Amino acid sequence: MDRQKIERISRALADETRLCIFEAISSCDHMNCGQIVSLRGVTPATVSHHLRVLEDAGLIVCRREGQFVNSEANPKAIADYARELAGLIRKKKR
Repeated sequence: MDRQKIERISRALADETRLCIFEAISSCDHMNCGQIVSLRGVTPATVSHHLRVLEDAGLIVCRREGQFVNSEANPKAIADYARELAGLIRKKKR
């Protein structure tokens, strides 16, 4: 994972609403936009924006199923991100 990817994930998770959305998606198999709207009390356009940022960072995967777009967490992205952050700490100690 390159530094640009680490920064993209960090920025995506730094926003309180995006972090809550990511937590909600991670707590179940998948969620659609409507479920997230009702959970967070924000507009569909706002949710779509946040989902796009999370997807661009690689934290979620979005799949169209009929009229719905289901989002699911990408656990490998978080594992890779955590490993890279831990590596940054080790580099500093040397």
